[in-house]
Amino acid sequence: MEQPRYRRVIVKISGEALMGDQEFGIHPEMIRFVAEELRGIVRLGVQTAVVVGGGNIFRGIAASSYGMDRTSADHMGMLATVINSLALQDALEKKGVPTRVQTAIGMHQVAEPYILRRAIRHLEKGRVVIFAAGTGNPYFTTDTAAVLRGQEIHAEILLKATKVEGVYDRDPAAHPDARLLPSVSFMEVLERQLKIMDMTAISLAMDNELPLAVFRLKTPGNIRRVVCGEEVGTRIHP
Repeated sequence: MEQPRYRRVIVKISGEALMGDQEFGIHPEMIRFVAEELRGIVRLGVQTAVVVGGGNIFRGIAASSYGMDRTSADHMGMLATVINSLALQDALEKKGVPTRVQTAIGMHQVAEPYILRRAIRHLEKGRVVIFAAGTGNPYFTTDTAAVLRGQEIHAEILLKATKVEGVYDRDPAAHPDARLLPSVSFMEVLERQLKIMDMTAISLAMDNELPLAVFRLKTPGNIRRVVCGEEVGTRIHP
């Protein structure tokens, strides 16, 4: 069996990743794929936490752009992340992986409240912990929530699973000759405004020296490869 390089990780998965080839919602095959990828690292003994976005259902910042109050829109976005988290929990438990959802907004009939010590205890017992509802505050993205929760649980690395191979020097969609950067510093990301995470999340990770790995989610085995120390995607380092 492969030996993982990290003992405790936090994985950030965008809501859009759960759409698969659809334009909206949760694709059943895609969420089963994500659950299988996570099961692969849990079987290696890696303590695994997850933050899921909600952009496949509702995106607060987009709603605010056409007149909705930003605070109300962001609260709706937080509820969308809860829907995704519950779907991922179901998919993981169908594969035999014990899972707990903790939310930053109280909804006791649906999930546990976010309590740091309880979350760490779940991780120590081998349960996957899914952090839902972002930070519980408007104006903060789920990327920022992932960095914050990663710091709180003392994760050794944040795994940012995306739709591209890693961080590029330019937008690969607009520039076919864009170059993949295997390694980049936080300061370079900020100075060059490389759009892989919002600047608040990058700044928080930089200040607390939480390394990031950015890689393509849809390539089977990528999460396991990163956890085992293989050179996949881009590493963002202090």
